[in-house]
Amino acid sequence: MATFATSDQLLVIIDPVARQADGEAVRIAKDVLSAGAATKVCLPDDPEEFARALTRRGSRRPVVVGDDRALVRAVTLLHRQRELAGCVLSMVPVGGSLALAETLGVPTGAVAAARAVLDGTERRMDLLVDDSDGVVLGALRIPPVPAREAATVERVASTSGHPWLRTRYRSLVRTLAARPARLTTTVPGPGPSRLRVEVDGETVVGLEQPVEAVSVTAGACGVADVEVRPVSVGAEASPLLASGRTVTVTGADFRYRADAGVSGPVRRRTWRVMEGAWGLTVPPAETVAR
Repeated sequence: MATFATSDQLLVIIDPVARQADGEAVRIAKDVLSAGAATKVCLPDDPEEFARALTRRGSRRPVVVGDDRALVRAVTLLHRQRELAGCVLSMVPVGGSLALAETLGVPTGAVAAARAVLDGTERRMDLLVDDSDGVVLGALRIPPVPAREAATVERVASTSGHPWLRTRYRSLVRTLAARPARLTTTVPGPGPSRLRVEVDGETVVGLEQPVEAVSVTAGACGVADVEVRPVSVGAEASPLLASGRTVTVTGADFRYRADAGVSGPVRRRTWRVMEGAWGLTVPPAETVAR
């Protein structure tokens, strides 16, 4: 892991959602960052201004002050500009949806997160990239878990003491997959789906076998972990597990939840793992251990 010097110049991009959600936390983060490094503060009013600020960062290290959606937006922009490998992102989580940031190991308090920006280390992580150039930082699920339940899963997963370990997260996804979710106005309630799931070209489940849920996470060393839960008849069916570098799902108009948002409907989508594709500033290991 790389460490950073306080002499680094920071570009602090404050997402408008953060300013509206908790102005006091934003002020605290600005004060801590400004006291520890040379900072330039940007206050974009919309995603277009957010993108322009990030594109014009120059040699400054970008710091996103915002929620999970702001972090995903920043990673997506850098990936599509093919600048992700050479840029280390930092984050101060402020806003309504912070479960992903917490799972990735970013402190959720403004002071602790700002100090991690100044004194933390770079951790390289794998990334799932789909065939429409979308990215997945954490995990995706088909059919999508409603937002409230997804946030609960991710927050509980981060209490393991090692937020970057996803084992407990996957076990909780399995728990949610085994029970029906409530209907929402934007996401259809999950029911049995007929999906073909292929991992590295090998079929894990075909269209003839209804499934209750599919989950995919970027595991380690460039490999994705895939779990397919078939529809059970009588006794609970055992999940089908696989791992590989590419995952293709085919079916009739399915939606999926990836990180903080729901995508689709699509009939086919392929995700591939990019090993060590992006870097995020996290607290030093000795700080996490305490």
